[in-house]
Amino acid sequence: MLIESISGIRGVIGAGLNPKKIINYASGFGKWAKEGKIIIGRDSRPSGKVIADLFSNTLAWMGFDVINVGIVPTPTVQFMTEKFQAAGGVVITASHNPFPWNGIKFISPTGLFLDADQIEKVLNFAKNKEFNFKKSGEFGNISKYLKAINDHIENILEIPYLDIKKIRSKHIKVVIDAVNGGGSIALPKLLDALGCEVIKVNCKPDGYFPHTPEPLPENLTDLLEKVKESKADIGMAVDPDADRLAIVDENGNYLSEEYTLVMSLKTVLEKNTISNPVIVTNLSTTLAVDKIADQYEAKVIRTAIGEINVSKKMKETNSMIGGEGNGGIILPDSHLGRDSLVGAALILQFLIDGDKKLSEKYEKLPQFKMSKMKTEVGSKSKDRIIENLINKYKNKNINTVDGIKITFENSWVHIRKSNTEPILRVYSEASKLKDAVELGKRFVAEIGKIYQPTSS
Repeated sequence: MLIESISGIRGVIGAGLNPKKIINYASGFGKWAKEGKIIIGRDSRPSGKVIADLFSNTLAWMGFDVINVGIVPTPTVQFMTEKFQAAGGVVITASHNPFPWNGIKFISPTGLFLDADQIEKVLNFAKNKEFNFKKSGEFGNISKYLKAINDHIENILEIPYLDIKKIRSKHIKVVIDAVNGGGSIALPKLLDALGCEVIKVNCKPDGYFPHTPEPLPENLTDLLEKVKESKADIGMAVDPDADRLAIVDENGNYLSEEYTLVMSLKTVLEKNTISNPVIVTNLSTTLAVDKIADQYEAKVIRTAIGEINVSKKMKETNSMIGGEGNGGIILPDSHLGRDSLVGAALILQFLIDGDKKLSEKYEKLPQFKMSKMKTEVGSKSKDRIIENLINKYKNKNINTVDGIKITFENSWVHIRKSNTEPILRVYSEASKLKDAVELGKRFVAEIGKIYQPTSS
């Protein structure tokens, strides 16, 4: 199986993702990047080294100087691409997909991921195989750079919203589950630098995931128990490429990934000195973001789903902070990419602001619960179903940037199509979970009543 999307490439090793495909993708990216340095990093999957070597050798053959930063978080590669003023960056990762998946993420010279148009060009170059390989003696160099994590951490320690001295003085006890992935070295190292007492769970970067790698509560039972058992102040979990961060309170309760952004947002806005700051997030992120923003007279801008959409809008609007409700924090003071390390530092600051435990501080935040459903549409046109809903609810508060989102006073529903399956995703949120579920079911039923064949 092979998936090509705005998020890059993901495939099953030996099936959809094979050496010929990898060389073509590397060559296509090289043609797009034209010339200069390329930064390559990876998560810890066993297949990652071979893929990274194939990429490095192919790009060197095209004349690029390749700098391999090793097993690091995806945001570290983004940061280093910008820092080194490289022609581009490549991360070998399948994000939260399990073994035996792996994949490729492409980074532009700005440190942002490629957008839809840029990805399309790379894929077309790869498909057409119109490559420019150099003659012997004109190859680029391949080198290693082993200080990328240190450079990234030094950058984070300079974030203006952090009181580093105070954080260090608290000696916060933190339990980390890095799922043996790309954050296994970086996240403990950051927390050590912040004076924390670090208890590691699954922090051996060998790529053998001890549980389903997405940082959701059903996958984090070891972390939840370890936080309680060790009487820790906080627990943290990341996905294999460490761009997403989930938080556990001192009682071993999983706090929704949505609230990683909410807590980080509150930290930044409390210390902000700019009038009417701008916050950017996607359409499916919790309404709690808007409620916090209202407290500080901040403006919230919503984008289509996808990190690049959020990052581009942040750059365009000079946004102070943004991100996505899947635990992805984007802070321009560091760089314009989802970053679990930045999130971890901001959450620690949130924890020490006031003499209260994490659970108490969390309870004081605006509380919303989310329901995530999907509904099969078979041969029905997903676009026409959404058009039908847009026409029906055109007099309501709707947003059609990505499907249709209908916002009510303290709830919303977002319906958008899958690009890979014959389904519509139906996300809904309300103050109570039962209300969110009921709202979602209402629209799933409504979708089921709409029949518009593709041929009509």
